Amino acid sequence: MKPRVFCLALIVLGGALFLLSQEQKTTSLIAQGDELYAQRGDLAKAKEALAKYREALAQGEDKYEAYWRMARVAYWIGDRTTDNNEKKTIFAQGIEDAKKAVELAPAKADGHFWLGVNYGSYGEAKGVLKSLSLVGPIKTEMGRVLRIDASYENGGANRVLGRVYYKLPGFAGGSNKKSLLNLLKSKELGPKDGLTRIYLAETYLALHDVQKAREELEFVLNMEADPKDAGQVAELPG
Repeated sequence: MKPRVFCLALIVLGGALFLLSQEQKTTSLIAQGDELYAQRGDLAKAKEALAKYREALAQGEDKYEAYWRMARVAYWIGDRTTDNNEKKTIFAQGIEDAKKAVELAPAKADGHFWLGVNYGSYGEAKGVLKSLSLVGPIKTEMGRVLRIDASYENGGANRVLGRVYYKLPGFAGGSNKKSLLNLLKSKELGPKDGLTRIYLAETYLALHDVQKAREELEFVLNMEADPKDAGQVAELPG
């Protein structure tokens, strides 16, 4: 091989290896973030996960994958923040990140789901009566999740809708019967999801069905913990 051709080949190979190393690096940042998120029971780990996702975004990782994960972990951190103004700030950022995910991939469930969840959490931080305007957007996003993948997050869309109907006052569209229907559908899609069972128990109590409420709570108390779902019991709007 001629020296000039050889040098060109080395340059091309070096460039290819550099691009490959960059891709591996950014992918590993997402993976590191996911590993930290799996340990989110420790709030410091959740904050580290958020930092990793932001770094991955800055390094050129798939924007959609970064944004919806940022919205997911924003919910987790905000839900465990004691200062109410700080909570609203965190949830507002989660909303913006989720919106960006939706813009990038409107046919995927992740962005829609975490957008709706952050809407709900932001609304709770403001107060239910001050946030009735968010009920429509929450229902819209969960409706989109149902059309895309109803099984997402173990029937998460129905779980959120069930909780919305439970939390809303009657004059604003709240309904324990609609809550029950949605939660039963969520249970069908994710029968081992402890959070759905807890929400079901509360709705059953509201409907004065103590026996069924007890059955749901006993299931949760006796179920085996799944390590990958560490801390899941408060994963969605309370």
